Amino acid sequence: MTEPKTMFEHVGGMPFFTQLVERFYEGVELDSLLRRWYPEDLEPGKHALVLFLAQYWGGPGTYSEVQGHPRLRMRHNSFTIGQAERDAWFRHMSVAVESSGIDDPARQQMLDYFAMAADHLINAAPAG
Repeated sequence: MTEPKTMFEHVGGMPFFTQLVERFYEGVELDSLLRRWYPEDLEPGKHALVLFLAQYWGGPGTYSEVQGHPRLRMRHNSFTIGQAERDAWFRHMSVAVESSGIDDPARQQMLDYFAMAADHLINAAPAG
């Protein structure tokens, strides 16, 4: 038996990312700070996030085939993202990762990536 070659394979493929995104969106749906940014129908966004995360972690390149290059910062530039928004987003993603049941090295690698991505998307100066 060979070891998985990618994180995508390690965590169990597409079902893992679908469940991760569902757990993430459960938090977003109840978060007044973040929910205002999302359309009423959350399904298209969920689907896009599943495809993006699967591709990022070594799965199929479907996201790029459908959406083009991820360009995360550009795609989020129309939203004012400060520390509070970053922290809320990361909190919901952290809960989703922590409740996923994946092993510690994989869990930490994902949390590190999501922290970096959340930091990268801040586009508003601190108030003061």
